[in-house]
Amino acid sequence: MNWINKTGIIASLLIIGGVSIFAISNDNKNKVTHEGTPNYFPASIDFAGENTPLNISDVRERFERELLINANLDATTLLIIKRANRAFSVIEPILKQNNVPDDFKYLAVIESGLINAVSPSGAKGVWQFMPETAKEKGMEVNDIVDERYHLEKATQAACVYLIKAKEKFGTWTMAAASYNGGMSGVSKQIDIQKVTNYYDLLLNDETSRYVFRILALKEIMQNPEKFGFLVEKKDLYSALPTKKMEVDTTISDLASFAIQQGVNYKILKIHNPWLRDKKLDNPIRKKYIIEIPLSGY
Repeated sequence: MNWINKTGIIASLLIIGGVSIFAISNDNKNKVTHEGTPNYFPASIDFAGENTPLNISDVRERFERELLINANLDATTLLIIKRANRAFSVIEPILKQNNVPDDFKYLAVIESGLINAVSPSGAKGVWQFMPETAKEKGMEVNDIVDERYHLEKATQAACVYLIKAKEKFGTWTMAAASYNGGMSGVSKQIDIQKVTNYYDLLLNDETSRYVFRILALKEIMQNPEKFGFLVEKKDLYSALPTKKMEVDTTISDLASFAIQQGVNYKILKIHNPWLRDKKLDNPIRKKYIIEIPLSGY
């Protein structure tokens, strides 16, 4: 979560997505591609059950801008659709447990593309937390362990923030906007402009586009075929089955530890990206859960 400037992250995603780096198979049985954007625009859309006023001309145009951009980021959006099958299986239950609307999974999408992204300002992970904000939310952040890369813990921390923001601003839409603009930044603009609705506020470019990006990805990902994205279920990325090991001691060599568990160092790090070093120092005998995949390697 970068409340100062996340433009760098979005730009990097756009640059990557703007290059046609994928090939279309001639075998229709394995067809995973984007066939161009039909002239489709939804009659209505909402965020977390809160209506988006498409009857307001600038609102409609701003939404359409993000819809067209993301529908035409062929490789980037296709990869997001494929990753969502894996990431949403982790995110959705945590949102539900915290009574946070399911639509907030699309906030994670626009924050990071559902990868452990790193912004120029130092925000990291799928939910893009800055170091101090992560620590405030109870996550461990240092050179050995960085729980911003722990999807379950970062999702829980995001829920804590969003619930507090909803209590402060009264709507989930404004809570989402404040995830980008910060509670104090959004509050300041409410005081200046004397309106409380996101769609009535004039905000900086990044925050003014933020909710519309969420809405665009929601619409595309819920209706991929309407935007020309044809992805068979078997081609979606799936979460691999794992066993969970509780560890409360120092592991001096993670490569050796991985081999002892029947995997290698690369696989260990892929499934436990919060492990940031070649070892796990644990002088206070803190309990960590390490996941070891049971198949898929």
